[in-house]
This record gives sequence, structure tokens and C-alpha cells, in this order.
Amino acid sequence: MQRNEKNYETIPAGSLGVIALESCRELGEMVDKYLVQFRSEREHKHQNDIAFQGYHKNTYLVDCSTPRFGSGEAKGIINESVRGFDLFLMIDVTNYSLSYTVCGHENHMSPDDHYQDLKRIIAAVGGKARRITVIMPFLYESRQHKRTSRESLDCALALQELVHMGVDNIITFDAHDPRVQNAIPLNGFETVQPAYQFIKSILLEVDDLLIDSDHMMVISPDEGGTNRAVYLANVLGLDIGMFYKRRDYSKIVDGRNPIVAHEFLGSSVENKDVLIIDDMISSGDSMIDVATELKKRNARRIFVVSTFGLFTNGLEKFDKAVADGIIYKVVTTNLTYQTPELLSKPYYINCDMSKYIAYIIDTLNHDISISDLLDPYERIESLVKKYMAKTK
Repeated sequence: MQRNEKNYETIPAGSLGVIALESCRELGEMVDKYLVQFRSEREHKHQNDIAFQGYHKNTYLVDCSTPRFGSGEAKGIINESVRGFDLFLMIDVTNYSLSYTVCGHENHMSPDDHYQDLKRIIAAVGGKARRITVIMPFLYESRQHKRTSRESLDCALALQELVHMGVDNIITFDAHDPRVQNAIPLNGFETVQPAYQFIKSILLEVDDLLIDSDHMMVISPDEGGTNRAVYLANVLGLDIGMFYKRRDYSKIVDGRNPIVAHEFLGSSVENKDVLIIDDMISSGDSMIDVATELKKRNARRIFVVSTFGLFTNGLEKFDKAVADGIIYKVVTTNLTYQTPELLSKPYYINCDMSKYIAYIIDTLNHDISISDLLDPYERIESLVKKYMAKTK
């Protein structure tokens, strides 16, 4: 990624502080290392100015905790001053690996528990920070984003609650429906697409791809994710296909209408490598069904690409799909919790997002536009050209 160092001579919005809650600790530490590296290598004429006091640090992580009482109640504690800081709070609401004790019983943390801890830390800041930005890769309750009957609008309520508590900006990745930002129209809300990181990770792992419309195709597994697939297909110069989910609206299973069939719309996928791209893999049933349908149409290698790999029903189905030759590779990011089992799978490609997040934090701290970071078109184009030149 090319960065214009002249931009970083602007005065920071405040002394940089990163609060990585326990759910996002590992990712936060990786981001912190990049921030330290960026700023230790950067030299500018204002470095001795009082406005840049505390600009170079050994770590930008702020010491905090959210301990719990035996009853399961909790509190947020910040163990150092954050007065005048430009704070970036990082949280992974899907990290179920953490647990706490309620009256002697172990209870795994749910998204609701993580969200409450986020509010506790914001409350502990007590309005002393100059600015608060929440980096929530998987947007809390993002699947409950619209009302189709008499039901709650959880995501909109959460966004409004955070804003009322003093949060200035919210950064998320691949929001299930970006229109939910209409709930907070006067505050900053950015939904970031990891398209560049997806392509980079796949090209590093696979060295014999032919990236043209004769040998590769991008597929959206449903009509809701078409924009995501259209963007990637246009950047790579590929054709696009789409599956339409026919559902049984007379039934509700696990909170949703069951899928009756997948209907394919698009040109032939015969002997083509296929990228199935979506925002999340939940149980994985839908992705495997789509991959199976594509294999029936004689697709070559199938890459399942998703921002969030939740794998709520385990990995057995994916193990079988890979063993049966239905799926070739599974690509997800480290924006959500990854089990050691997942990381050990030979078919899994881990897409690291820590450097990208560090760029975003570093840029925002200087009050510089992140528009060029959000649009990776030129970077993807350059990456593909280098790859194609190397494979010829």
C-alpha cells in the first residue's frame, strides 16, 4: 500500500490510544505492533512540537479490564489516564471462546455480553477522551437490521445507544446491510470491504490461477450479496453469476425461513475456477449447497470466500465437502475468533487484516480522509498484473 508521508504531518486529533477488549486482544496486539512500526519509521519536521507529544510510543494499547463478580455482573476498568486521547476501541462480539462464572456455572460469552462490556469501557472513559471510535468488525446484531413483522430493530438501537454514550465514529467490516447507518445519520459510520486482502491471500496461496473471464468466475450465493460480487468481478474483469434462494415462508427454523432450493442465474461455469463470495459463513449449509450446485455444472476449483467465518455448526461439513472435491479452499479473515482447529486445516486460507486496520487507525488519528483506503481498485489491479506476469 502506497502512503503519502506528507499527509502525516498534520496534527493528530489527540494522543493515540487503542483499547482492545479481551475478545479482540490478539488482533489488537497485532495492530499495535504495526502502529509502533509505522511511527518509529516516520520522521517529520514537527516531531518535537508539543502537538506531537507522545507521538512515538512502545505501545499504544491502553490497559483496561472488565472483571466479573460471582453473580455474573461486571464492571469496566481503565487503569491509566485517557484524558485528551483519540481512542479506538476494538471488540469482537462473536468471540465465544471466552467464559465467565455465574454462581459456580461456566457461561460462554455471547454477543450481548461483549456488547455490554464495550459499553462499560466507554462509561469508564467518562467523557474524558477527545474522540472515541469503535472498531467492531462484525457489527453487533447486524443480521437483525430490518423489520418484517412485529419485531425488534436491535442493530439500529445499538448504534443509537453507542452514539448517545459519546461514540463519534463506528467502523465495521462488510456490514450485512450498510443501510442500517440511517439510524445514526449525523455520525460517522464506515463499512470496509476486505476485497484487496482476499485477493492477496488467495494469490499468495495458489500459484496457477488464470484470472480472466474464460477461466474464472465470481458467484454471489444470494441476491443480497450481489453488490459485493459485482465489485470484485469488475475489478478482476470476470463474469458474475448469482444464486436465488427459494425459501419456504410458511416455516421458521432457527430464526429463519428454510431454503427449499438454489436457482442459478448466470453463464456457464464449466471448467472455470469459481470464487463464491459472501459476508459470513454461519452454519455453512448455504455455501456448501451452492458449491454442490456449481460442481453439478462442472465448475473446476471452488473457493469459498467470506469476511466472517463463524462456523456455528463446526467444521465437519467443510471437511467432507473438501474430501469429496466440492470445495477447494476456504478463505476468511481474522476479524472474528478463529479456532485452533480451523487454523490447522490444510484447505483454510487465513486473511490477516491487522495491517489494514493499523493503516485506518493511523490515518484517522491524523484527521486524514480514508477514502483511498476504502477503495482498493488500483491496488488489486496492480497485484493481479504482478501475479499474471509471474505466472506467464
